[in-house]
Amino acid sequence: MNRIRPFFRWLVLLASLLLAGVYYLPIWSIQLWAPQYPEGLEMLIWINNLSGNVDVINDLNHYIGMGKINIDMFPEFGFMVYVLGFVIFFGVLTFIVNKRFLLYILSGLLVVAAIAALVDFYNWEYYYGHNLNPMAAIIIEGQSYQPPLIGYKVLLNFTALSMPSYGGWILFGSGGSLVFASILEIFKSKREKKSKINV
Repeated sequence: MNRIRPFFRWLVLLASLLLAGVYYLPIWSIQLWAPQYPEGLEMLIWINNLSGNVDVINDLNHYIGMGKINIDMFPEFGFMVYVLGFVIFFGVLTFIVNKRFLLYILSGLLVVAAIAALVDFYNWEYYYGHNLNPMAAIIIEGQSYQPPLIGYKVLLNFTALSMPSYGGWILFGSGGSLVFASILEIFKSKREKKSKINV
């Protein structure tokens, strides 16, 4: 009673340990295509860094008044490594202690963290795409350049694609597995309580 089923218990451990890969893989990718860049440009967002064609993208964005993208724009880089470390630790602890309520807490933390991260990213994109320099070389009245949160979007002569990268898919996969395990464990707990009442 109140213990996690063996299969889901080992799933918790596997999903938690897989999260360590996020330290070494990019989480998000923003890609841009235009006639003058048929091969495309890409910016990769890591847990505490940026990489890819950031300098080229900054040079292009300067003409339409967008700010320069740099690490300082993301205060989250300063603490995300610790947040992820805590989640991994809590996942291993859940495996060791083997209690359902810890699985529920772990799943809840991941859901809240995912929602908060997406909201935070959307807010950054909105500010970045709307807070334009009025003295820019190219100004189009009423035009904003907010990148898409997920999916494609046309921005002037550029087509932008925003989507999870390798680390992001690990996050979604591990988190989704844990939420799925929690839901099934909740149903099992309800059946156990119902069977006890009927005895």
